Amino acid sequence: MTAPDLPSHLLLGSCDYPEHVPQDRWAPYAAQQRALGLSYVRLAEFAWSRLEPAPGHYEWAWLDEAVETYAAAGLKIVLCTPTATPPAWLVRAHPEMLAVDAQGRVREFGSRRHYDFASPVYREHSRRITRALAERYGRHPAVTGWQTDNEFGCHATSRSYGGASAEQFPAWLQAKYGTLDALNDAWGNVFWSMEYSDWAQIKPPILTVTEPNPAHLLDYARFASGLIAQFQAEQVALLRELSPGRFITHNFMIFESGFDHYEVARGLDFASWDNYPTGMLEFFAPPGVNEALKTHYARTGHPDLVGFNHDLYRGVVGSGKWEVETAPDHSPLPTHHSPGFWVMEQQCGPVNWAPYNAQPAPGATALWTAQAWAHGADVVSYFRWRAATMAQEVMHSGLLRHDETPSPGHAEVGALEQAQFPLGPVPARVALLHDYESLWLYDAQPHTAGLTYWGQTVTYYSALRSLGVDVDVVHPDADLSGYAVVVAPAVTLVSDERAGHWAAAVQAGAALVCGPRTAFRTPGGGTWVTGQPGPLAELLGARLSLYDSLRPGLTQGVTGLDTTFEAHTWAESYRPTGAQVLATYAGGPLDGEAAVVRHGTATVIGAHSEALIRAVLAEVVSEAGVPVTPLPEGVRLSRRAGRVLVQNWNPTPAEWNGQTLLPVSFQVLPEADHA
Repeated sequence: MTAPDLPSHLLLGSCDYPEHVPQDRWAPYAAQQRALGLSYVRLAEFAWSRLEPAPGHYEWAWLDEAVETYAAAGLKIVLCTPTATPPAWLVRAHPEMLAVDAQGRVREFGSRRHYDFASPVYREHSRRITRALAERYGRHPAVTGWQTDNEFGCHATSRSYGGASAEQFPAWLQAKYGTLDALNDAWGNVFWSMEYSDWAQIKPPILTVTEPNPAHLLDYARFASGLIAQFQAEQVALLRELSPGRFITHNFMIFESGFDHYEVARGLDFASWDNYPTGMLEFFAPPGVNEALKTHYARTGHPDLVGFNHDLYRGVVGSGKWEVETAPDHSPLPTHHSPGFWVMEQQCGPVNWAPYNAQPAPGATALWTAQAWAHGADVVSYFRWRAATMAQEVMHSGLLRHDETPSPGHAEVGALEQAQFPLGPVPARVALLHDYESLWLYDAQPHTAGLTYWGQTVTYYSALRSLGVDVDVVHPDADLSGYAVVVAPAVTLVSDERAGHWAAAVQAGAALVCGPRTAFRTPGGGTWVTGQPGPLAELLGARLSLYDSLRPGLTQGVTGLDTTFEAHTWAESYRPTGAQVLATYAGGPLDGEAAVVRHGTATVIGAHSEALIRAVLAEVVSEAGVPVTPLPEGVRLSRRAGRVLVQNWNPTPAEWNGQTLLPVSFQVLPEADHA
C-alpha cells in the first residue's frame, strides 16, 4: 500500500532549541533552514522546565509561537517528550526518583537523565507531561511525529542499582522463577554459598567483593531493560491515543549496551539514532585499530563503526513496510511513515565529549549524509542548528557558529543534491546476528582484556564491508528466510529453540558462519553441560577443545586456505565430529588442533585474526552467490534503490576500479555499472 505524502528521496532536518535564543531569532532561523533545503525541525527535547516551571503551571505560549513560526516557514515539526530532563522542582519534591550508580551513589540533579526508570512517582509525572504535550500539539497539522525522551542509556543511565529498581527486582525474580529453589538452581547459587532463603535478601549485583554471579548480572540486565521498555510503552500509548497519524521514534545511541534495543523499540514506527563519527572512533575503535590508524580516521571516523549502527537501526523495528494509519472511522490520516530509519542527530562539526575532538575533514558532513542514505536512512537531521552559547555544550558545533555565521558543515549541507538519493530498499543478502543478552554475558566474563562483544562483532562486520557486501544486522531469532549467508560473530547465548531456528535456515539453503564462543552459554547464563556449542553441536559437526586468551604480543599461528595467518587476543580449537578441518593452529599449546571447521554449509572460526576472518567470509559469501568486491583500506560500497554509493573515507586519494577517488568523497552511480 502506498502511503500519502511520502517523499521519494532523502530529506534533511535540524535540531533546534528556540528556548535557548531570543524570540526575534526564531523566524530568521526557520527561514534559513528552509533556504538551506531542510524539511524537518526537532523541538522541545529538553524543555520541561520552560513548559512547566512550577508544579501544574504550564506555560505554552512560547512553544505555541515557536511551532507556528517554524510551520509558517514550511518546516515539518518533530516534537519530543521532555522526560530526559525532569526539572529541579520535581527532583527536590521527590528525591527518591533519582538513580543510584554502580558504586551505590545517588546521581544528582544538574545535568540530564537523572531518574530511575522504576520510580512510580517519576513514571506518573512522565505520563502527565506527555499527555499534556500530546493534548495540546498532537493534532497540529505541522507536527509530523514524536521523539520519546532522549538517548536512553546515555551516561550509563540504563540501570539504577538502588531506590525503586532495587525494591522491585526481587518481585520480578519471584514472578520469573516462582520459588527460591528454582532461582538458586538457575543461578548456580550453591557455588560460594550464595543461596537465598528469602526474596528480600536479593539486591542488585554491585559492590560485591569480587565479580558478581554472571546469572545475577544477566537477570538484572533483563529486568532493567524491561523497565525501559515499559517506560517507553507508556509514552507511546499516550501519543497514539492523542496524536493519531504521526510517527513515533526514539533516538538511540552509538553502541549502547545497557538495554535490549529490540525489546525497547517495539511499538515505534522506526528507529532513529545519533551519529557522531569522530567521537565514536575514540571510544569504539575496532580491535587492531592502533593509534596510527585512529589518527588516519580522526577527521572522518571509521566507516564500519558508523555503518554497523546504520544497519542495526535500520532493522531494529518491525518489518519495514509502508503504512497508512487510520482514524477511528477508518479514514486515512496524514502520515509520513517510511520503511527506513532516521539519523536524528548527525554530527556536522566537532563534538565536545570525546578525549579528542578533531575538526571534521572538508567533505565529511556530506559523506556522512550520503552513507546514512545508502544504509537506509530516509531523513538525516543535523545537530544542532546554532552552536550553544551556554552551559555544558558550548564546545559542540552546529550548522551555525556561536556568532550565527555558517559553519563549514552548513556549506556542505547546502550543496547536497537530495534528489540523487532515492528512497528504497537496501538489497542485503547477508544477515549478521546481534543479541544483547549475548553482549551482557560475553562482557561480564571476557576472559581476555583485549576483546569485547562489540569488538568481535564489528570485526566480522568490517570484514564483510571490506568485501563490498551489504549487510542486515538482525536479531538471532528474526526471520532468516531469503538470506544467502547468516553470520553469528559472537552469539554466545543459544537456546534449543535458537539452535533449531538456525538449523532450519541452513536446511533452507543459507550458509552459516559462527565466531568464537558461539553457544557457550545457556539462557540461564551458565554453560552447556555438554560443552560448547551445546545444541548446535550436530549442525556444526564439532565441539570445543581448548581456548586460549592471548595477551598483547602473544600470538598463535594458523595455517590453512593455502596461506598462513596470525591470531591475536583469542584462539579456540575444536574436536571435529563430522566437520572438515579448513585450518589448523601451528605452534603453541594448540599446535595441530582445528582452528576453522566446516560441516556442510556451516563454518566455525575459532581464531581472532582479521585476515583469516576476511578470507573465510570471502570464500563462504562467494560460494553462496553473493558478489564479492575486495576494497582498499577506507573505501566502501553501499547499495540502495538501484544505486551504488562509492565512498573514500581516507584523507588521501584512493585507487579503485581503475579510477582515483578524491579524499573524503563519494559518488552515486547506477548499480548496474558496479554489479
